[in-house]
Amino acid sequence: MRVVFWGSPAFGLATLEALLDSRHHVVGVVTRPPRPKGRGRKARPTPVAEAAEAAEIPILAPRAPRGLEFLAALETLRPDVSVVAAYGAILPAEVLELPPYGSINVHASMLPAYRGAAPVTRAILDGLEETGVTIMRMEAGLDTGPVLLQEVEPIRPGDTAGSLTERLAARGASLVVEALDGLESGDLQALPQDESRASYAAKVAAEEAEIDWRRTGREIDRAVRAYDPWPGAWTTWRGERLKVYRVEVVERDTRAAPGTVAALAPRPVVATGDGAVALVELHPSGGRRMDAADWARGRDVAPGERLGGR
Repeated sequence: MRVVFWGSPAFGLATLEALLDSRHHVVGVVTRPPRPKGRGRKARPTPVAEAAEAAEIPILAPRAPRGLEFLAALETLRPDVSVVAAYGAILPAEVLELPPYGSINVHASMLPAYRGAAPVTRAILDGLEETGVTIMRMEAGLDTGPVLLQEVEPIRPGDTAGSLTERLAARGASLVVEALDGLESGDLQALPQDESRASYAAKVAAEEAEIDWRRTGREIDRAVRAYDPWPGAWTTWRGERLKVYRVEVVERDTRAAPGTVAALAPRPVVATGDGAVALVELHPSGGRRMDAADWARGRDVAPGERLGGR
């Protein structure tokens, strides 16, 4: 089939690569426009745009995927189907329905659970033991379309949002090709979602990643992993923001107020609402990611100091 691929961040790269390696023909890529990044704030294309350019695939990067001019450009590609993987904008009905086979989406959860923008982060925060990936037909609602294929993926004890997303992207990529084959042959049927089981994964805001030391050690460990790589779990120390990228749960009664540095060796140990966590990897303001023990030694951290403002 002639495929138009829609994607922007790195999550979509695995799907694009799988499509390029399949018997289907990617006739165009739609992605978000270049955005300022880095210290110089220079506009840079999305990861998907860079990959499409390298593969010499026509690229469309509209500010919004609508309007007569954009629809005309899309029609000239003569797509049989649209495949969407983290494009980053809502597609209007006239765009979804333009290809004869419609539009299908790669979503990083077992729909109808965790519809919305941040299914991976929310699944880790909630302490799930497994999640998965869904290939669905797209419609006007938010991730409400009928399901074509699904596959479960375990959430490992040390998983971050980054590591789990990478595995889900790979699983979704292989499922997309399988779905296209099934749609073309007519052997694949879509099943409606069970609305009674629906839940939503709201977009992550940077401020919500502040560590609440009153939570249990296990909850803090999940939060640190869920917000890695973005926005990064954070706390404050001596008035400066301190990002926390890895902790280990410590089974001990510190009898100290939550957020208190209770010990320094072999790693800094911080009291929580129930137990404690050892700080393993940090990113101090103005510095680099580093070993927490090196940070504590280099900054003369003392037992009894408090992290955070809660």
